[in-house]
Amino acid sequence: MTIHIRETQSNDLKPLTALMYEYVVGFYNNPWPGDQAIQLLINNLLHQQIGAQFVAEKDGKLIGFATLFFTYSTMKAERVTIMNDLFVTEAFREGEAEAKLFAHCQQYTHEHGCAYMSWITAVTNERAQQLFEKLGAKRGDWVNYSITS
Repeated sequence: MTIHIRETQSNDLKPLTALMYEYVVGFYNNPWPGDQAIQLLINNLLHQQIGAQFVAEKDGKLIGFATLFFTYSTMKAERVTIMNDLFVTEAFREGEAEAKLFAHCQQYTHEHGCAYMSWITAVTNERAQQLFEKLGAKRGDWVNYSITS
């Protein structure tokens, strides 16, 4: 069976929470914000007011997800999407699922009249960087900063 990409649905809450745990804790080694916080985020994304979330499904099982958040570009004076997450379980990496999730985010951005889609990835995530470049993405000219509150 092929990999199907679709919008997140309310019945995805538990399996998507488990997948996001694998992403946050297992892949990036970050502390888990808690099931309640993650499920609140998922529920907020279901209404597509702050962003949109998509899942990759194979044989009825979730194997990946991607999250877009909405913001605006002053330079373009238009809405843009930020792909905050693109994650696929290890068994499906470097395959069809990643490319399909990326393409779905790109298509969503275009179909909803956004000026562009941007994202960041860890400097050490060379595999993801190779995937993005293979899919036609170009490195940006901006330096990314963050500060904790």
